[in-house]
Order: sequence, then structure tokens, then C-alpha cells
Amino acid sequence: MTHDLEKLLNLLEVEQIDKYLFSGDSPKHPSRIFGGQVLAQSLNAALRTVDATRIAHSLHAYFLRPGNPEKKIIYEVDPIRDGKSFTTRSVVARQDSIAIFNVTVSFHSEEPGLMHQCAMPQIPAPEELESDYDRMARLAKEKPGIVEAQIAQPIERKTVYPRDVLDPQPQEPLQHVWVRALGNLGNELSRHQTVLAYISDFALLGTAIMAHPYTGMSKNLQWASLDHALWFHRPFRADDYLLYSMDSPITAGGRGFSRGAFYTRDGVLVASAAQESLLRLIQS
Repeated sequence: MTHDLEKLLNLLEVEQIDKYLFSGDSPKHPSRIFGGQVLAQSLNAALRTVDATRIAHSLHAYFLRPGNPEKKIIYEVDPIRDGKSFTTRSVVARQDSIAIFNVTVSFHSEEPGLMHQCAMPQIPAPEELESDYDRMARLAKEKPGIVEAQIAQPIERKTVYPRDVLDPQPQEPLQHVWVRALGNLGNELSRHQTVLAYISDFALLGTAIMAHPYTGMSKNLQWASLDHALWFHRPFRADDYLLYSMDSPITAGGRGFSRGAFYTRDGVLVASAAQESLLRLIQS
């Protein structure tokens, strides 16, 4: 396991300070806490209060306020229900006693049932693609002062058809990104689910603005995640390549809606995501 991945796991796997109370830290950059971090930390807190025989299958969350990376986050878990086959947990993340995020997580005992799935899109393999980190580092050298190189992360991302960040043209709001953790996560499914929750907040918002001449770097666009849903369909490994296939059916009313699906390399659909985001044009 790489040193950077260990740091990420130490960040996402929150500290338990009481039966239903946890605390988490944040990296000092960026200046606003990444939504996927709070999502993953909240899921991890909920996972730690449920019998390991029950698997998280869905979560529904709201981003309420920007988080301050200089302050600890307190996670309060409410054990709403422990049923015969389903368990429900609610988690509120607070800073200075004020809620910044809340999520409801449902757990299910495995059982057999009907099975079908949509086919995975036919796209190039990850070995054929440049990583997002390498591409941005190359652009930063080619366009110094215009493009900033990314900070190396323990999550590798390889965008199949990268957008021109310097001259974004409206295009079909559809994108595919290969993702994986750069290291061995072990065999506990809860760890892989925690990491995938973190990953799931990447690129969904970006997909919603692909039909418009903007990117996340555009200075006249205010953007933020508003809510997030994630469903786990089957066991998976987040340290093997997963294809994150996303589309955005609509943007309207200053909001964008995006959907995503995670596939294994051999085409097994293992998780789905959905998100609504704030997309507000800033009048100059």
C-alpha cells in the first residue's frame, strides 16, 4: 500500500469517540472541504455501528454548508432501525455544533433474487489512456500561468475523452473515467465502499456542465454539490480499475442533474450514483 493511500485511509476511516460518535479531520487544501470526503467519512461512521453481515446498499445525502478544513468534523450516528433484514442509520456531520452534511444509509442482509443489468459502454482500456494527473502536468508545462498542475492523489483517474479545459465547447453531457485506488485496500468490503463513496463525488458535477461552454475552472460559474445518492449493487474492489460512466439528462433553474454507473473491467455493474448540483452564472 502506498504512503499516500495510507494517508487517505487514515483520513476517511474516522476516529470513534463513543458508540455512535466519531470525529474526522481534513487536509488543509483545498480551502473548502471536498464533498466526497465528508460523504465517505459519514459512510464509514455508519458502517462501524452495523453488524458486518449487513452490507451497505444505498445512501442519500445532502450537502448543507461548506466545511472548514481547519476544524474537526463531528459525526453523530442515529441508529434509526435494526430490522430482520434491513438496518438504517442516519448521520449528521457538524462543525461548531452546526450541521454541514447529513446522510441516511441503508444496510441489507445478502439474499438471492432476480438479476439483470445494462451493458457497459465499449470504450478504450485504461492502459491505452493518459492519467488526468499526467495530462494536467503536461498542460501546465505547455501553458504556464494558465493551467495549474494537480496535486498527486492516491486515486488514479483516466478520462477516456478529456475535455479541452482552455477552450471548452458545448458537447454531449456524457463522460467515462477509469478510476482506482493506487495501492492494496485489503479484503474488507467496508473499506472498498468507503473509498468508492469518496471517488463517487468526482466528475458528476463536471458532467452537468459539459453541454455548456464552461468547466470547473471558469471564473464566472459558481458551482457546488447539493445532494448525492449512491447504490452498491454487488461486492467490488476499489483498487482494481472501475469504469465510472456518467451522463447529465438536464440542467435547469440554476441546477444540474447527473447520473453515474461503476463497472468492473469485465463489465459487471457494481454501483450507481446520482447528484444534483448548483450551477449559478455570476453576472460581471
